Amino acid sequence: MFFHIVLERNMQLHPRHFGPNLREKLVAKLMKDVEGTCSGRHGFVVAITGVDSIGKGLIRDGTGFVTFPVKYQCVVFRPFKGEILEAVVTMVNKMGFFAEAGPVQIFVSNHLIPDDMEFQSGDIPNYTTSDGSVKIQKESEVRLKIIGTRVDATEIALIRLSEFLVMRTPNMLFILYGHRMFKFQFCIGTIKDDFLGVINDPGAAA
Repeated sequence: MFFHIVLERNMQLHPRHFGPNLREKLVAKLMKDVEGTCSGRHGFVVAITGVDSIGKGLIRDGTGFVTFPVKYQCVVFRPFKGEILEAVVTMVNKMGFFAEAGPVQIFVSNHLIPDDMEFQSGDIPNYTTSDGSVKIQKESEVRLKIIGTRVDATEIALIRLSEFLVMRTPNMLFILYGHRMFKFQFCIGTIKDDFLGVINDPGAAA
C-alpha cells in the first residue's frame, strides 16, 4: 500500500531563480510538480520527505533554462491485485459504484456485487439486499478487494457504458460522467467474496 522509495527527476529552472536560494527554489518546484501525481510504475506520490542530492546543472541551448538532476525520497501509495482496502462510496449507478481509498478511486461493477443485492433508483441510488438489511449508497464505507490495477492495451480506447464514457491508457483510466471527468489509475474491485461488503452504512444511523 504505502512505500518509502528514492526517485530521480530532471528539474528545469528559469534563470530568474538563480541565486543564494537556488536549492530552496528547486525543492519547492519539485514538490509542486511531483506531489499528487501518479505513474503506473510507482503509484501516487503522497509526499516528498527529503532531497538526497542535486547534481550539476546543464544549460539548455537557446532557452537559458538549466536542467538539474535531483534525487529525492518520497512516500507513494500503490494498490496491488488481491489487496484488501476499506473505501468510501462516492457514486452509485446501475453499472456499479465508485469508491475512494485515499488517493485511489476504485470501480466495482454490478457483476462484482453479491447477487442478492439489487440496484434501487431514486433520490439516493443504492444497492440493497432483498430483506433490506444491507444497503450500499453514497458515503457508505465498504471493504473490497482489488482484482485489477492495470490495462494491457497499448492504445487509447473509448468505450461507452450507458451514461459512462471510458477512455483508457496503459496505466490510467479517464471516465466522463455527465460534465465530470474522473482520472485515476485503472483499479477494479469486488465485494463478491467472504468478509467483504458494507462496514458502515450512513443511512442506518439516520
